[in-house]
Amino acid sequence: MSLLVTGSIGIDTVATPLGKSENCLGGSAVYFSMAASFFSPVRFVGVIGDDCPFDLAKVFTGRDVDLSGLETRPGSKTFRWKGSYQGDMSHALTDAVQLNVLAEKPPAVPKNFADSEYVFLANTHPALQLQLLDQLTNPKFIVADTMNCWIQNHADELKQLLARINALIVNDAEAKMLTQEDNLSTATKKLQDLGPQVIIIKKGANGVIALDGNRGFCALPAYPTADVKDPTGAGDSFAGALMGYLASVERTDDRYFRTALAYGIVTSSLVIEGFSISAVAAIGRSAIDARLEELRKMTEF
Repeated sequence: MSLLVTGSIGIDTVATPLGKSENCLGGSAVYFSMAASFFSPVRFVGVIGDDCPFDLAKVFTGRDVDLSGLETRPGSKTFRWKGSYQGDMSHALTDAVQLNVLAEKPPAVPKNFADSEYVFLANTHPALQLQLLDQLTNPKFIVADTMNCWIQNHADELKQLLARINALIVNDAEAKMLTQEDNLSTATKKLQDLGPQVIIIKKGANGVIALDGNRGFCALPAYPTADVKDPTGAGDSFAGALMGYLASVERTDDRYFRTALAYGIVTSSLVIEGFSISAVAAIGRSAIDARLEELRKMTEF
């Protein structure tokens, strides 16, 4: 069992109808690792500038997150994102972004991480995702995330990546954009033709739809969360819990895959109840398991 994540570490400023959090910790690798660490040890690969105000060793105190793959790059600046949410907070508006160190070469994968079996390639340029994938020797289950700008501007490189991964996580708009299909069922099946046999479609407050080549469709609702403060990081937290659980059982077949989806849903529902990582850092595994049982009861018929 070995789970590796590569993604961003960011300095975020987030405004929602319920408040504002300035210069807080964010980034896909951070949210993923916090969620995954409830289930499995995590190997963390990422890069920050020497201006980063956060001590990630302290952030992950008490959690089995190996930061050997964290690079602090002298003379570079850490990724920054400023975003806001309005109304039902279903979509983030990017008000400002500074790629900074993310526009430079990717961090190296430590030699002792090269044999990682479960791998999550968080959202970044597909060429960088491919470079990181090339450094691994024994991946068994590779999952990647992407976004609209890579679909629109780097489709060829993205399709090269899709041919090499086992699962893709996207939202419904991204799935339709990538396949030029308006029907989500058709779009999901066309994504499989590009390589990944597992397609997971995030639908925000409407839950997830997943398609596997051997098992067909699976749909789960979102956990009804009344106390939403900050949706930032929900998708990466979903992926973290999903991958952490799969790595912990070392299985990806139907029973375990569906349970992993449910764990992703309930973990992300807890994350969004606070700004940045405050809510998820304050809970234990028991809170996640309790919410899983509630979701199970809600979906029985």
